[in-house]
Amino acid sequence: MFSKSCNYAIKACIFIARHSLEEKKIGFVDISKEIDSPQAFTAKILQVVVRAGIVDSVKGVKGGFYIPKKRISTTFLVQIVEAIDGDAVFHGCGLGLTQCSEEHPCPVHDKFKSIRNNLAHMLETTNLEELALGIKSGETFLKH
Repeated sequence: MFSKSCNYAIKACIFIARHSLEEKKIGFVDISKEIDSPQAFTAKILQVVVRAGIVDSVKGVKGGFYIPKKRISTTFLVQIVEAIDGDAVFHGCGLGLTQCSEEHPCPVHDKFKSIRNNLAHMLETTNLEELALGIKSGETFLKH
C-alpha cells in the first residue's frame, strides 16, 4: 500500500516520538537500527520529514532527531504519508490504471474506493502520540 520509504518514515517517526515523549533526542544510526533500514536511506528519509516540519533536528554532540512534546499529539500519519508518497494513495486506482474514474471505472473501482476512504480516515485520525505510547508500553512493536 505504501512505498518502502513511507513505511520506514512512519516507523522512524513513531520511534522518534517515543523518545521525544521523554524529551530525548535520538541519532539517525539508532533510528536506522531500530527500523531495520540502511543508514544512508534512513538519512534521506529523515531529511524529508525534517523539511516537511514533522520532525526537528539538532546538530552536534547533544543533537539528534526529536518532535517537540506538544506537537506529538497533533502530528498525524497522513502528514508523513503525504510528505513521502504524496496523495496518490487517496486518489489512485486499485489496479494502477491511469484512467480510472466514476465515469470510466476499473473492475475494482467501487470496492477499492471504500478501502481508500477507510485508509484515509485512519491516517487522518491516528496521531504519533498514541502509536508511540503503544511502543513505550510494550503493547506494540516496530520490528520482530
